[in-house]
Amino acid sequence: MRLILLGAPGAGKGTQAGFIKDKFNIPQISTGDMLRAAVKAGTPLGIAAKKIMDEGGLVSDDIIIGLVKDRLKEPDCAKGYLFDGFPRTIPQADAMKEAGVAIDYVLEIDVPDEAIVERMSGRRVHPASGRTYHVKFNPPKVAGKDDLTGEELIQRDDDKEETVKKRLSVYHEQTEVLVGYYNQWAASGQPGAPKYRKIAGVGPVDQIRDSAFAALSG
Repeated sequence: MRLILLGAPGAGKGTQAGFIKDKFNIPQISTGDMLRAAVKAGTPLGIAAKKIMDEGGLVSDDIIIGLVKDRLKEPDCAKGYLFDGFPRTIPQADAMKEAGVAIDYVLEIDVPDEAIVERMSGRRVHPASGRTYHVKFNPPKVAGKDDLTGEELIQRDDDKEETVKKRLSVYHEQTEVLVGYYNQWAASGQPGAPKYRKIAGVGPVDQIRDSAFAALSG
């Protein structure tokens, strides 16, 4: 099972990625993790990436694709792999295609913006324990207070409505084009084209999980 997960920030990709990894016994490929590991190990690509990052630059797609190709040679990728958060742009998707990175499925988790804003901006956190609540879906017993300690809950900066809306607009501008890109490729019938599947990412988590598994079995 070799797949790419697509969806807006807050669509629940991380949660579903966990279920998919466990079911198919495949690793989740995170470009951030790969970069950190390569820098730490002092590989040629890691050294090149560190130099760019130390200068405050963005690591090039060529280096990222090189890291991806190296990562996919590792034994834990024998049964497949899951990409979440990569590719983010058409050039990255093209580079993956040119590098011959095989993809069986592209799974899009579709959640309307207003549902994501409600989901993220309603989150409240107890900083000391990491316990999370939601003002609507999972409220604390006493508004604004942790159930166990009675301490104040906070809203993380990442969860503030304006931050969420900004991240969504970046997604729509930069990454949403991949939906069309993979859709067209899947419909082309070309050799090596992935299957494209879209599921609704609203509702109970296990219902979404079952939709994802069903989408990946046909």
